[in-house]
Amino acid sequence: MNAGLQWLNRYLNPAGLTADQAEEALVGAGFEIESREPLAGGDVKLDVALTSNRGDCLCHTGLAREIASKTGRRLVMPQWTDPAPSGEPITSVFSLDNQVPADCPHFTARVIRGVKVGPSPAWLVQALESVGQRTINNIVDVTNFLNFELGHPAHVFDLKKLAGAKLIIRWAREGEDLTTLDGKKRRLKSDELVVADGDRAQSLAGVIGGHDSEVDASTTDIVLEVATWSPTTVRRAARRHAVRTDASHRFERGVTPLLLDHASRRAAALIVELAGGKLCDGALARGAPLPRQYRVQFRPQRVRDLLGIHIPTDEMARIFQALEIDIEPIGRGGDAMLCTIPAFRGDLTREIDLVEEVARTKGLDAIPIAERLSVVVKPPQASERAKRELAGLLIGQGFYETVTFSFITPAHAKAFMPPSLMALGVDDERRAAEPTLRPSIIPSLLACRRSNQHGQVHVPGGIRFFETASVFAERNQGAAGAASSSASPTARAQLTFEQRRLALLADCPGEGRKRSITERQTGVRIVRGAVESAVRLLAGIKASLDFTPCGPDIAAYDPHAHAAILLNGARVGSIGIITEAVQKEFDLDGPVVAAEVELEPLLALYPPKARLTPLPEFPGIERDLSPVVPDSVTWAAVSGLIDKARLERLESWSFVGTFRDAKRLGPGKKALTLRLRFRDPARTLRADEIEPQVAGLVEQLKREVGAEMRAG
Repeated sequence: MNAGLQWLNRYLNPAGLTADQAEEALVGAGFEIESREPLAGGDVKLDVALTSNRGDCLCHTGLAREIASKTGRRLVMPQWTDPAPSGEPITSVFSLDNQVPADCPHFTARVIRGVKVGPSPAWLVQALESVGQRTINNIVDVTNFLNFELGHPAHVFDLKKLAGAKLIIRWAREGEDLTTLDGKKRRLKSDELVVADGDRAQSLAGVIGGHDSEVDASTTDIVLEVATWSPTTVRRAARRHAVRTDASHRFERGVTPLLLDHASRRAAALIVELAGGKLCDGALARGAPLPRQYRVQFRPQRVRDLLGIHIPTDEMARIFQALEIDIEPIGRGGDAMLCTIPAFRGDLTREIDLVEEVARTKGLDAIPIAERLSVVVKPPQASERAKRELAGLLIGQGFYETVTFSFITPAHAKAFMPPSLMALGVDDERRAAEPTLRPSIIPSLLACRRSNQHGQVHVPGGIRFFETASVFAERNQGAAGAASSSASPTARAQLTFEQRRLALLADCPGEGRKRSITERQTGVRIVRGAVESAVRLLAGIKASLDFTPCGPDIAAYDPHAHAAILLNGARVGSIGIITEAVQKEFDLDGPVVAAEVELEPLLALYPPKARLTPLPEFPGIERDLSPVVPDSVTWAAVSGLIDKARLERLESWSFVGTFRDAKRLGPGKKALTLRLRFRDPARTLRADEIEPQVAGLVEQLKREVGAEMRAG
């Protein structure tokens, strides 16, 4: 931000601030002075470096406010008299339509008729030249002056050059042309905002005006625009077209809509003063409802505790008053304040932000530096302990941890994208080869597997990888019928999500490119066992974990070798064999098994709650059953049936094994061996006491899953 010293002094009482005093005050407030340049007439240009959250200081009044708070001066805001009404309503000569209030939160327009375009007065020329601006004409110079005075970019249109005497804020049409003020013809995209008339785009919103409606010597009637735009939308358009303006620089850092009317009135008054003309009655304003100002509760004692020095509450109140933060004592004895944040300070949203304001205004050099710092050692957070233990468990099972990049190619993302989601990409030349944020970690693990294969790395039993990382995607509202493709980029951004997951990848053991059914099953069991171990570690033995065979929701899994992973009845992931097509895409020699599980539901259950119970005093009785069931019957179905039966004195049950023999059992059949454990906590059970329960369960198995019994 370039600031003129004489310009700064206009807003300070007493004036007479020197360059040294200005530099000392601004540096003390946290702003670096990158350079000082002497100008004619004893003026000095200061180049002030600002952080991106201090857009309020991208103007002379903002910097003067900071200087006043540090030096004890008083900030004097500009004063003016609004022009007398002309008697001609603005609605009779001009109309305004804001079609995108989400990305243009507020747009104000005023019409001034009968202006005379000419050179600017000396004071205005000197002010603009002190910050490196060239003078154009008295009307355009006022918009630049407003930008550097109040931090509100403005733009003027020649009313007679606007088709239909209207302005429409809308998204550009794909491929629409716009010749901008710099004389360049630009081809627009559909995610760029424009201010258009009844026929075509007249400016690239928030970035640069259009050549066709510019104000020149022939102009007599003008439309004054003062608006605010979505910072993301402005930044995207400015980068894409490689055009940086003072306006875009400010809009990218946020311009409050609450002060637009104030800035518009100031600009209109200056234009009428310098160029004459009559201001039409009223103003047009279109956009979203104006936001409310933030109110933050603040405790003075909290400042003293954090900074380690005593600052009287009255002094804090004076600091807030200088920064235009309104305060209201609350609580018993006024031991807290309710602070109303000024509209131009969008960076103050929490109590700690106000603590920082007190610290930097008071001066960081006032905070003592202790020779020794007391350190309180605390254990890691539960979530961090969980991830550390999870990594140790998987490494112990032969998995290698990977750390991979979040970007992949669109082709690799396609096979891992469910129908309900869409790929989320970035428009960045540096990521031209891999512009897509990964919707799954598995493609990254497959790429690692390929690198190891090309490096001729061999591990007995096959290579195994795991990684915990984030995945990204965008909800496909079109598929859900909830939105159209014309939704604004801001609205679409609200539909994106980020999710942390655990991903596993393991080779199916064996040699060569082909694997037997048994080897593929072994690979699935390896990954399934790792998932089960991870869940038991993080969620405990009481958590219900099921693997339900089903068709995959992404194309990467083999439809005949895939299962959903259910934790306490809710789906949290998938496991399966990767298809041959995806293997070929990654140039892998052999089949691999993958699993991906949402991490947050597991971390939420950590640490698992353990319950100690005394050892049983009396022996129990075990009974093995080997029902012959169709191949389609899963252990989960049988286990659920036992759970639902609520057998008397049944302590637990477990899976023992599966036996298949088409000659002895019949085609499509299997013997599923399970073990029942009965116990009475008060006495020794007799075998005849449990036989009715076992017999009842046998009948239930026959009836519900078509079981036939064989000897255990």
